[in-house]
Amino acid sequence: MPAAGGFDKGNGKGYPGKLTPFVTVTCIVAAMGGLIFGYDIGISGGVTSMPSFLKRFFPSVYRKQQANSSTNQYCQYNSETLTLFTSSLYLAALLSSLVASSVTRKFGRKKSMLFGGVLFFAGALINGFAQGVWMLIVGRLLLGFGIGFANQSVPLYLSEMAPYKYRGALNIGFQLSITIGILIANVLNYFFAKIKGGWGWRLSLGGAMVPALIITIGSLVLPDTPNSMIERGQRDEAREKLRKIRGVNDVDEEFNDLVAASEASKQVEHPWGNLLKRKYRPHLTMAILIPFFQQLTGINVIMFYAPVLFNTIGFGNDASLMSAVITGLVNACATLVSIYGVDKWGRRSLFLEGGTQMLICQAIVAACIGAKFGVDGNPGELPKWYAVVVVLFICLYVAAFAWSWGPLGWLVPSEIFPLEIRSAAQSVNVSVNMAFTFVVAQIFLNMLCHLKFGLFIFFAFFVLVMSIFIFFFLPETNGIPIEEMGQVWKNHWFWSRYVGEDDFVSNGGVELQKGSNAINNV
Repeated sequence: MPAAGGFDKGNGKGYPGKLTPFVTVTCIVAAMGGLIFGYDIGISGGVTSMPSFLKRFFPSVYRKQQANSSTNQYCQYNSETLTLFTSSLYLAALLSSLVASSVTRKFGRKKSMLFGGVLFFAGALINGFAQGVWMLIVGRLLLGFGIGFANQSVPLYLSEMAPYKYRGALNIGFQLSITIGILIANVLNYFFAKIKGGWGWRLSLGGAMVPALIITIGSLVLPDTPNSMIERGQRDEAREKLRKIRGVNDVDEEFNDLVAASEASKQVEHPWGNLLKRKYRPHLTMAILIPFFQQLTGINVIMFYAPVLFNTIGFGNDASLMSAVITGLVNACATLVSIYGVDKWGRRSLFLEGGTQMLICQAIVAACIGAKFGVDGNPGELPKWYAVVVVLFICLYVAAFAWSWGPLGWLVPSEIFPLEIRSAAQSVNVSVNMAFTFVVAQIFLNMLCHLKFGLFIFFAFFVLVMSIFIFFFLPETNGIPIEEMGQVWKNHWFWSRYVGEDDFVSNGGVELQKGSNAINNV
């Protein structure tokens, strides 16, 4: 596969170290921070398809849902208040991720995770006991603040703790825990919806306290990263910690490079303003476009609203919740493919294969829904084979996302930022992600009502655009130490015009050699 800018790992710098049980367990515990995000994504769509929940909080939607089935199925869930319930969380996450940048930089990654867990717990408690829509919205806002802190700190923590040879697999543990959270939420929704008396939604929403406790307790027992400890002046402790997590005594080279990176970062008085410098143009571009494109794959439409979507295309309440369980299971299993292959096959190959598969699946789903529902949204009787085909291709689409844009959308941005801009750039990454998650969640049901089956064509177009972007503009970052990542931009056919020879000199003082076999043209 042609690499738009390469890196000769044979000439590049490599640090001694191995994958120790200590760092493995540490990364698994930290990755559990993704549970709160995943659980919320899975729960939201499930409770908004439960009639008892809709009847209590969104009666107009409930009346539409109970109306004659000959009405336009595309528009039965179209409600601004209902979408505000779902999307308010992501607006709060956007705002908190900006604050989380300073917390993560000044107090360490652990403190940011702790704040995230506590805020998420408070939001889950309020939602579980909600008596009115205002309580739901307040609870969602607190959940959002928690997710903003967790999504800011966990990917950075994982990228800094992991040995560079295994950084991809360990970082994707975050995405795996997101998918497990979605799956658990879908299974709980299925069973809680059957509780007589119609109060199962309280258990679904209140159940978010469990993943909140996991990340809160986890953040109290986890060690801080050597990078963060050096950043806060704890150099002796950082050296010992580095020896422990690498499993070797010879850590001087890596430690000295981390210290040099920290010293360079302290020269930066305004990391936010620094992001606008010419040499950081590729980093800023990736921090904005990768999360932007990740949301425009349409995945959150499927995951937020899977039960609603399946209900809309003719499945009953039970069947739609079970279909969401199936897609959640596929999502979790396919993420394991990414964990296995990301450090073997590289980031670019997974991005491009996943994009191609998603594009094909979205085109087929659009054709299936268009053929049966037409433009009036009245499908008549839906045969079983039709339901099987739609679920099959949605599952293939979810699988493609789960081993490509899902995990890599978090991994790649977290591993490319130099220390001096890392917290600020990660905040940009999370903020863009949450901003477009908010926009998509807020307008999806309205778009479904007006674009109808064309909604899938809309997302398919963006999948095509993002795949072209990856092919031409993203260099391969596999197997490169995180503090030596600047070299990939110098060797890239396009980004080399923004990054000069004097930029990103190796922290030890000797610049990495350019790969003799680097491909500078596509």
